Amino acid sequence: MSVDAATGAILDSLVPVIALLVFGLLAVIASRVLRLSPIVGYIGLGLVLSAGGLDRVMGTGPIETLAELGVVFLLFDIGLHFSFKHVAAQAKDIFVFGPAQVVLGAVGLGALGLLWGLPIGAALLVGATLALSSTAVVAGVIAERHQQNCPVGLTGTAILIFQDLAAILILIVANALGSGEAVLPAVGLALVKAGGAFAIALLLARFAVRPLFGLIARTRNEEVFTAIALLVALSTAWASGRIGLSLTLGAFLGGMILADTPYTAVIKSEIKPFRGLLLGFFFVSVGVSLDRAVLAEHWIAVIVVTLLLFGAKVVLNACASLVFRWSVPGSAQLGFLLAQGSEFAFVIFSIGSVRALVGERECSILVAAVALSLAATPAVADAGRQLAGRLRRRKVSAMDPELVPREMPGPVFIAGMGRRGRAVADALTEFGIGYAAVERDERRLREAVADGYQVMFGDAGDSRLWSAVAMEGRRVSVLTAPMLEDSSQVSPFAKTLYPNLRRFAAVEDTAAAAAFAAIGLTPVIDGGPAPGVALAVAVLEALGVDDGGIAAWIGARRARVVAEAAPVLSLA
Repeated sequence: MSVDAATGAILDSLVPVIALLVFGLLAVIASRVLRLSPIVGYIGLGLVLSAGGLDRVMGTGPIETLAELGVVFLLFDIGLHFSFKHVAAQAKDIFVFGPAQVVLGAVGLGALGLLWGLPIGAALLVGATLALSSTAVVAGVIAERHQQNCPVGLTGTAILIFQDLAAILILIVANALGSGEAVLPAVGLALVKAGGAFAIALLLARFAVRPLFGLIARTRNEEVFTAIALLVALSTAWASGRIGLSLTLGAFLGGMILADTPYTAVIKSEIKPFRGLLLGFFFVSVGVSLDRAVLAEHWIAVIVVTLLLFGAKVVLNACASLVFRWSVPGSAQLGFLLAQGSEFAFVIFSIGSVRALVGERECSILVAAVALSLAATPAVADAGRQLAGRLRRRKVSAMDPELVPREMPGPVFIAGMGRRGRAVADALTEFGIGYAAVERDERRLREAVADGYQVMFGDAGDSRLWSAVAMEGRRVSVLTAPMLEDSSQVSPFAKTLYPNLRRFAAVEDTAAAAAFAAIGLTPVIDGGPAPGVALAVAVLEALGVDDGGIAAWIGARRARVVAEAAPVLSLA
């Protein structure tokens, strides 16, 4: 059976996509079997594609485009964790610690460049480029360890955010070397543009985004959230690129615009599959870009430069941390975590004027060394963590504050913020217990946010949401209005992922209680004139709150319900 020309063209265009997905899957499986990071598998896949000539068959253009989008979505996701309030709280790390780390790294690595025989200008440019670390790799390591809210994770991410801005300035300097353009005016203009972009993002966050998402939530259409997340990530990256800044800075600002809304959890869940898949393509592109001839001829030099890069950055990063009063164990851990090169090095060392200044052979060796450092980072970061652990065990003191998360996830997750959900939240607040809550009804969401409850938009039955609300850190989940059919579908999956999570479900009678108990939930018959009280009591008991405190709260709650009902009764 023959196909027409248009269909044939479509089928031909699908071949490289299918091939990349198949090879990528094989690379991940092989990495897991060999107990290596998937990053190593993806970079190795890129090398294999390049060596076999398959990159020419499939085309490097699509791979490079997908790779760029992977980093864009990564920065967008990081922005979702950094609201403007969060940036203000981390201002010291971003705007003081970050510059200190980059300057110290540029000077120290630049000195090594001079010893390598580079002229002073080339040595400083190489030093500044190598002082940057990989956002793609470090963010993955932090997420895998669940350190997003720990001091090491927060400070490391803050430094990476500054480094993204520093990379723009380095790119401007590198391009100016070839064009003859004055460097200082170009750098000054870039800083003004960056400041303007932050200001515009703040205005959009305050006056445009929240009303827009309120309208979207009323549609109750999950596809709309996917579309708006893609739109914001890509359009902010495009706008940033059009004014001469990096696509990644724009994507980060796009995430920040949405970070202060109650819709961040559902957006994180929608964007996660795109981010993970496209980041894989980024590491494949790293492998494809490596010069195999240089690797074959100068492999000893590549290994030596990689070891020097790791050693120098560990020491320099640790020194910067000690200046900012970090402990020795914490400084060591942060030093190892940020010890690799940056994805920006591939761009900077490919610029013609830079290759002319530094040298073709030297740039090829540096690119290969940076790629090798990316592949080795998970193992190096683990070594740093183990070293920090041994150093901490030698200290005779209380727990190091650098180990304590600054934003502890509350132990309770509440699905639904009607009267029952609010009662549970009130009880937890009374005893100083943190919680996270989701609500899928836009009206109840808006009212709960207005009344001061910590609640996000989302459907608790959507398993993609669980990671976004840090379910792995919870002890108790509460379904305030569960549907038996929906709960039956997701309960086995939830039990497998979170075996230590105590899951409560509010029910109306003993028949419903038996049905929910059969699928692994703990039913609580909750009704009467004070809905949510029985459910709240069950949660408090599961968390170990003393009986006297619970009894006092029950009395106060019932008195409040009676007081609220009194005006209604008097009118009747």
